[in-house]
Amino acid sequence: MPLFMDRHYIKGATSEEVAKAHHEDMKIQSKYHCKALTYWHDEVKGVAFCLIEAPSASAVRCMHKEAHGLIPNQIIEVDGQAVAQFLDRVIDPENEDGKPMTDNPFRAIMFIDMVSSTDITKALGDSKALVLVHRYRDVVRKALVDHGGREVDRAGDGFLTSFRSAYMAALCAVEIQRQLALYNESREDGILLQARIGIGAGEPVQDGDALFGSTINLVARICSYGNSGQIVTAKVVKDLCIGKDISFKSLGPQTLKGFDEPIDLELIQW
Repeated sequence: MPLFMDRHYIKGATSEEVAKAHHEDMKIQSKYHCKALTYWHDEVKGVAFCLIEAPSASAVRCMHKEAHGLIPNQIIEVDGQAVAQFLDRVIDPENEDGKPMTDNPFRAIMFIDMVSSTDITKALGDSKALVLVHRYRDVVRKALVDHGGREVDRAGDGFLTSFRSAYMAALCAVEIQRQLALYNESREDGILLQARIGIGAGEPVQDGDALFGSTINLVARICSYGNSGQIVTAKVVKDLCIGKDISFKSLGPQTLKGFDEPIDLELIQW
């Protein structure tokens, strides 16, 4: 059965009220051939996101309307594995016993891309270049584990990752760049193992019809904008790191491919 995630604007609703609405859905879900699996709630921003198995988006709306009257503002079809990778779960946690869940769905999204892999292969040959690629992947994955990041996807030499905290994403990015720099100091052939990193943050359902779609698109462009050894972020990342031991330098508004308006970018100085 298809899997849907919806977004509700419910400014002023408490976590107890959202939990009650979720359980009201569960009481009548069979009538609409739905299964209300779980939800996420950001009380400060006044938004909630429900994850529901359903025959259609229309069935989701009808179930919500009868259960509690909170009609979603947006519904998208999602992949269960992607939801688990980004948001850590696809069902209610065990032993909740109806208690309100306060798991914020806001995530920092980070792209890490290895630079000049084709040139490295030409210079070293396939087997020696593969050693460097494995070293790069080991550095990235260790940093992710150490900073609570999740590897969502990998395409070629690029990693798509997710963090609950923008600050932890920034620390992870700094650690990756520092470890690659240390490794380069140990090489005598002048071949540099380098990466560019882009970071942004957002909610699972915003513009578009893909999970974290608008944020992922932005972060991919931010990563492409950066140079070797750089960590470039959206301004929201700096805002979320206020008071933390991360140094940012404003790059000002920059025009990124696929975006009509300039985007304020920041450079993390590591």
